[in-house]
Amino acid sequence: MFDVWKNVLAEIELKIPRSFFVTFFSNVGLIGVENGIVKIEVPNAFIQKNLPAKYSAVIEVALKNNNVEFKDIDYVIKTSSKTKLRPREVSLEEIKKERAEPIRQSVKFNANFNTGLNEKYTLDNFVIGSNNDLAVSAAKGVIDKPGSKFNPLFIYGGPGLGKTHLVQAIGNELLKRNPKIKVLYTPINHFYSEFINAIRNNNMDGFAKKFRKLDVLIIDDFQFIVGKERSQEEFFNIFNDLYQTNKQIIVTSDRLPSQIKTVDERLASRLTWAGAIDIQMPNFEDKCAILKSKAEFMGVDIEDAAIEYLAENIKTNIRDLEGEFNRVLAVSDLKNMTPLELINEGYINTTNNIRVKAVSPKQVVEKIAKYYQLSVKEMCGKSRVAHIKTARQVAMYILSEELNMSTPKIALEVGVKDHTTVMHGIKKIKSDIKLNFGLREQIAGIREKIYG
Repeated sequence: MFDVWKNVLAEIELKIPRSFFVTFFSNVGLIGVENGIVKIEVPNAFIQKNLPAKYSAVIEVALKNNNVEFKDIDYVIKTSSKTKLRPREVSLEEIKKERAEPIRQSVKFNANFNTGLNEKYTLDNFVIGSNNDLAVSAAKGVIDKPGSKFNPLFIYGGPGLGKTHLVQAIGNELLKRNPKIKVLYTPINHFYSEFINAIRNNNMDGFAKKFRKLDVLIIDDFQFIVGKERSQEEFFNIFNDLYQTNKQIIVTSDRLPSQIKTVDERLASRLTWAGAIDIQMPNFEDKCAILKSKAEFMGVDIEDAAIEYLAENIKTNIRDLEGEFNRVLAVSDLKNMTPLELINEGYINTTNNIRVKAVSPKQVVEKIAKYYQLSVKEMCGKSRVAHIKTARQVAMYILSEELNMSTPKIALEVGVKDHTTVMHGIKKIKSDIKLNFGLREQIAGIREKIYG
C-alpha cells in the first residue's frame, strides 16, 4: 500500500508545479484504507483544510490510476511525536534547563531585549490580495498557535513583495498578545556576522545559548547563507534545538531551499517540513487595493484614476509601487497640485523613475517561449497540443496585460489569423488564473523574467 502511495505522489508531482507540490505534499502520508475510506496523514490544520480544497480531484485520479478503490478520503492531522534529529553536544534536557535559568548578561536577554522588529509592520497595514492570501492564512495560524500549526513557516517570493512586512507583523502580533514572549527577527547576514564575532571572541557557547532561549526565531533573506558551511551547521543545530522544544521558526527567502545549490540537504529538508508558501507578484486589482489602503493609512487624498495609473504602469514589485506613490505625494505637495493633475500635466513619468525594462512584443514572445522550453516557431505555429496551446494563450494574455496591445496586433505576433481567437485566449487565461494556482505561478515567473 505504501509503495502505491509513492506512485500516487510521483504522478501528482508531474501534474502540479514543483513549489505547490512542496507546499502541500511534503510530509503527507497514507495511513491506509478502512471501510472504503482512504486515510491520509497531513502535518497540520492548514494543509488539512487547503489540500482537499485545491487538489482533491488530482489525488482521487492518482489513487484510481493506482487501483485504489475507495468511497471517500479523510485527511487526518499527524499526531505529535518526537522527530529523531541529528544529535549534538547539548541534550533536550539541558535546553529546557537553560530556558529556566536566569539569563546571563552576556546573552543580552532582559526586559529590554531588542527583538529586531520594526513596530510599523503590522497585519492591520498589510494588504491581503490574491497574490499573498495563502501566506497570510498561514501567518494567522502561527499567531494563533505558535510552534504547532506551521512550524517551520517558510515563505518565499521575489524581492519587494512583502515577505519582510508579513513575518515582522507575525512577531509584533505575538508580542502584543504576550509581551513576555522572546521573539528575535534577524536577517541571515546579521546571524552570520554574530556567528563570526562569537568565533573571534571564543564565545560560541554564549551564541548558542542566546538562540536556544528564544520562543520565536524569524530569519529573513535565507538565500544569503549560500556558501557559509560553518554557519549552516550552527543554524542547523539551533533549528533542531528550537524545533525539539516546540518553539516557532519562521524563514523567508527569494527561492525554495532546494533551489539554493549550496544549502545542505538536511537543512533544506527541515525548512520545508511544514511546506513552503510563496508570495506572488500582485495583479492590477491587488496593486490598486495596496495603494488605496496606504492612502487611507496615511490620511491622504488621491484620485482613483491616479491610483489606477500607478497600478497599471509600475510593473516591478510592491516596494517600487509604494516608492512611486510616495514620490507622487511629495511632488503633489511641492507643486500644490493633485496627483491626477500632476499625471495629466506630464510631471509624473513612471518609466523615468522605476527600473522597468523596456521590452518589445518580440522580446516578450521569445521569453515566454523560452520559459515553456519551446521555440518561437513552435509556440506561434498551428499546433493544438495542450501545453503549446497554453503557452500561446499565455503570450496573448501577457501582451495584452503588460503592453496594452490590441488583439489584431497580438494576432500578428503569435501567428494567429483571427483576432477573435486572441480574445478567446485572453478570456480563458483570465478565467483560469483565478483558480489555477499553477498557472498563476507560471505567469508570475514569466513577469519576473520579463522585468527582472
